[in-house]
Amino acid sequence: MEKKSLILRNPEGLHARPAAIFVQEANKFESEIEIEFQGNKVNGKSIIGIMSLGAFHGEEISIIAKGRDEKEAVKALEKLIDTGLENI
Repeated sequence: MEKKSLILRNPEGLHARPAAIFVQEANKFESEIEIEFQGNKVNGKSIIGIMSLGAFHGEEISIIAKGRDEKEAVKALEKLIDTGLENI
């Protein structure tokens, strides 16, 4: 299991378009991916789940990956968050 805590830097947080971009990247990996925010965990490959967290700019989330490519998944998703959830 790989886990990384990150601060959301994009103005919208994890809503609509940013959630879709996150899911698109997460689905490139075989590993199970979750996002944890304020004690709630959701599937990192589910737009609805991610949007239900209500995570906004400046808030801290954790990305958790379990599986064969967990290290690569966390690294790629960390890069995505750090660049403001823009298409990379």
